[in-house]
Amino acid sequence: MTLVTTDTSQASAPPSQDTGTDTASSGGLMARLQHFAYGCAWTMMPERCRVLPYIWWRGLKHYLTPKAKRPEPDASIALNFGEGLVGICDQLTPELILKNYAKGFYAFGHVGPLKWWTPPQRWVLFFNETHLEKNLRRLLRQKKFRVTFDQDFDAVIQACAAPRPGRRHLTWINDTQISCFKTLHQMGHAHSVEVWDANGELVGGLYGVAAGRVFFTESQFFTKRDASKVGFAVLNQHLQHWGFAVNDGKNETPHLRQSGFTGIPRDTLRGILDTHASLPFRVGPWSVDTELDEAAWVPAGSPGLTRSSMLEQ
Repeated sequence: MTLVTTDTSQASAPPSQDTGTDTASSGGLMARLQHFAYGCAWTMMPERCRVLPYIWWRGLKHYLTPKAKRPEPDASIALNFGEGLVGICDQLTPELILKNYAKGFYAFGHVGPLKWWTPPQRWVLFFNETHLEKNLRRLLRQKKFRVTFDQDFDAVIQACAAPRPGRRHLTWINDTQISCFKTLHQMGHAHSVEVWDANGELVGGLYGVAAGRVFFTESQFFTKRDASKVGFAVLNQHLQHWGFAVNDGKNETPHLRQSGFTGIPRDTLRGILDTHASLPFRVGPWSVDTELDEAAWVPAGSPGLTRSSMLEQ
């Protein structure tokens, strides 16, 4: 996810982070040092400084505890500010991603070990509340781009992880995460959306994980304007049509807000996950349903789960 421009306005990553493989892990000593320096600078930004003492205390307590007795991530200790730290991630595996995503936790970290987080407010899309801008609907009608699912997961995740021209490269998508998500894709749980131009070039896309009837959007990219927006709209129409409950975008971004995502308390998300993320659903490769007309899609008038129906359960 040729060199690409990562669409940070459309990413579902935590705020102020690139949606971009961790070149620091494979680009030599200088790349590692650069990544460390950028990661430290990101961590020291004013809005994050107050989280540092708690991270250090939790990390120290974690590593002073024998490995066999280290606790699992626990929502009851989540911070009510920042991204909501709930634990240290010693080892990331595909199975652990599925297990913790179903609890509302995700792994992220620029410096040191990955940490498990669950923000106090989570940005999700109830599909009947999807907002399609006029320009986006026009692009869907013109069929300027062709959209596919699960045709080139590797290319999409690598494009999402690529450095952005002219920008400092600080990324949360490291080699370990790429390996885990590729395995999840092979297991039928992680999926990619590819957007192709008229010449058959990959010009946008996104990837994410399906846990039961909840989809977790991880990252998006584009090399042509609006390409990933088109892919995102097509994905959300299919998710509604298939009976998914919500699309989780983790934290607020301008693109998510414009698309109809809204913030809900993490306890509310946990209730949705308890109901809809526990049983396997649509495991295996996905494909675009050619009978669906994305240009004519009316989210509010289409069958599917709604905010009211889920929050009343």
